[in-house]
Amino acid sequence: MANIVMANQNKSLRGIDGSIAQRVFGFLEKLQSDDTTPGLHIEPMKGAADRRVRTGRVDLNHRAVLFRVDPKEGGTTYVYMGTWPHDEANSIAERAVLRVNPVNGILEGILTEPGAGPAPAPQVAPGGKKAEADRGFLSRAGFTLDALTERLGLDPVVAERALTAADDYVLNDIAADIGGWQADALLELACGTAIDEIREKYRFTEAPVDTTVDEDDRIMEALDRPASKIQFTYIDGNEELRRVIEGGDFAAWRVFLHPEQRTYAEKTYNGPFRLSGGAGTGKTVVAIHRARNLLLRNPDARIVLTTFNKTLAKNLESDLRALDPGIEIADRPGRRGVYVEGIDKLASDIVKQAGDIGPAVEAVLGTRAEVSTARTKQDRVWREVVESAGGGLDPRLSTPWFLDIEYTSVILANKITTLEQYARVPRPGRGVRLTRPQRIAIWKLVEAYRRRSRMDDTLSFPEILAVAAEHLRLQAGSGTGHLADHVIVDEAQDLHATHWRMLRSLVAEGVDDLFIAEDSHQRIYGQPVVLGRLGIKIVGRSRRLTLNYRTTAQNLHLAMSILDGAEYHDLEEGEESTRDYRSARNGPEPVLRHCDSAAEELQAVADQIKEWLRPENEEDRATIAVLTRGINDRNQMVRGLAERGVDARALDDNPPVPGYVQVMTMHRSKGMEFSRVILAGIDEAHVPSRAGLQGVPEEERGEADLRERSLLYVASSRARDQVVVTWSGKPSELLGQYGR
Repeated sequence: MANIVMANQNKSLRGIDGSIAQRVFGFLEKLQSDDTTPGLHIEPMKGAADRRVRTGRVDLNHRAVLFRVDPKEGGTTYVYMGTWPHDEANSIAERAVLRVNPVNGILEGILTEPGAGPAPAPQVAPGGKKAEADRGFLSRAGFTLDALTERLGLDPVVAERALTAADDYVLNDIAADIGGWQADALLELACGTAIDEIREKYRFTEAPVDTTVDEDDRIMEALDRPASKIQFTYIDGNEELRRVIEGGDFAAWRVFLHPEQRTYAEKTYNGPFRLSGGAGTGKTVVAIHRARNLLLRNPDARIVLTTFNKTLAKNLESDLRALDPGIEIADRPGRRGVYVEGIDKLASDIVKQAGDIGPAVEAVLGTRAEVSTARTKQDRVWREVVESAGGGLDPRLSTPWFLDIEYTSVILANKITTLEQYARVPRPGRGVRLTRPQRIAIWKLVEAYRRRSRMDDTLSFPEILAVAAEHLRLQAGSGTGHLADHVIVDEAQDLHATHWRMLRSLVAEGVDDLFIAEDSHQRIYGQPVVLGRLGIKIVGRSRRLTLNYRTTAQNLHLAMSILDGAEYHDLEEGEESTRDYRSARNGPEPVLRHCDSAAEELQAVADQIKEWLRPENEEDRATIAVLTRGINDRNQMVRGLAERGVDARALDDNPPVPGYVQVMTMHRSKGMEFSRVILAGIDEAHVPSRAGLQGVPEEERGEADLRERSLLYVASSRARDQVVVTWSGKPSELLGQYGR
């Protein structure tokens, strides 16, 4: 039985045509079972640049290109590079080389003749040295040919091309052309990352491969290098083989990890760890791999994988099952396996399975009220309470928006049950300062709110969270122990103080207790928090991802421009910057379309979708999304598209519907990705939302404005390939230079 290693193909070694995916699967399945099967026609190439290269018959018109590696131990391994039409496959096989990089020990699959053509001949200065000064972007930054080739290990032809690149945009083009670890390294260089730092990040500092051992054995050793796994991965069994072949680009993250991502997914930390990074940098990918790795390390581990809402949690579970179909999913917290739910469902499950919840309820609410399954309609109850008892409070403070945040972030987070406690409690992070009379007036409304909830036999989700947190704390204090061994949190920037109280109480402080993935630029809910004030001490265990794998460089530029001029802070109160963010992909420029009316805009959206759906484009409708600011706009868009001959479906709590264009709010798009995205209605009347900013006190308006900016940033970073922005009337101010 042969081993199969799959290569993550780049432009030189392209991937599989979807029309023959099943035939490729059948070919590789047979190869894995018995590589001597006559019908496979595994044949060497005469005059090939690498003696290991083989081709195999996929069907009458297509051949696979492989390398056969025969180490002294471990059995024959085939490295599958891709499938092409017969003549093209033979041409590639003649030039393909599998080698171990002599500088850094990384396994590379290359073509002996670059697909982009030969590099310009090096310029030679007097004395025989290459004239490298002032040649290009990297040269002006102080990088030299010797440094790139002899210390980093870049191919000399690639290094020459990089040094002649006029700017970082050209360098991005080169990276997109070559793929693999060298492409990622070029993007790091474009950000000004030092060579020593790249070597450490890619773990080149490990002992080099022993050049005295057999070459095939060296190749097998190199396969285990973290940077090699950007391009190569072992395929374990037929099911994984099928998933990799059929998954395409959207599934590549399941098996191919950047060395830096792999480090965060596998490393042991002596306490809470925070991983930040922009949209598309792979934080969620790392979180999913980490959950799996922790369970592989200890099959009896109780792991909680949670996020802001149930929709995102469903995505996490789906992706986790795609990564490992056999993974054990726990049906409730406290059981072995990975429990995957939104954080509100997690709190409800904790309360539901608690024995005596009375002491926790009394500590949080001041009374031993029953905990029902009904939830308070917070906005409505606050409005009714203000109308009946809020006459003495400043109108700017007597809004459901202000009162609900005050109740959640200050009162529940600090287990306030009396006016005396509320009068003394600090309120860090709240923009509005309160006088003592104002606190007294607010407390009267809180008491009325709690009375109304008891009458209705309801509790709000924040109250359930606070009760769950207190119950967990009391359990741990009584010696009962904690409910989880490891907690992994995705989209952590959207959680409020009560969420964090519960998460901290869920797991004991110690090794690999909390893993937190966040991007403060994507915070579209709640108020900012500081983890240190909530008992979560990061103390230096914090890292940042900067390389975007989803969004093209052109679309990333649009997304970053939306954040220009705004100040953000992360969960440790540090300044959050977009500096060094780079994309690993290139694509078309974003399209900006001004329309004279809403009807004209609807037609423009319909026409664009029809253009994408032309037969020659072979675009699946479900990979196209239209994003709007609000639900009414979403519903009008679905109706308008139907009237114009476009099959579309509104996406709410339901999963995407195959065969239809997906239409959803910007909030709903969070955590999702699509091939092409239209941002519709990006005008001054809709973005920022006037309704969303109503009732926000002036002192907290800046925070609300940041959320609106973040929402548009989230929406603009959902597309893999192309973004189209439409509006009628005046464009949104958040579009900046793109709206001019």
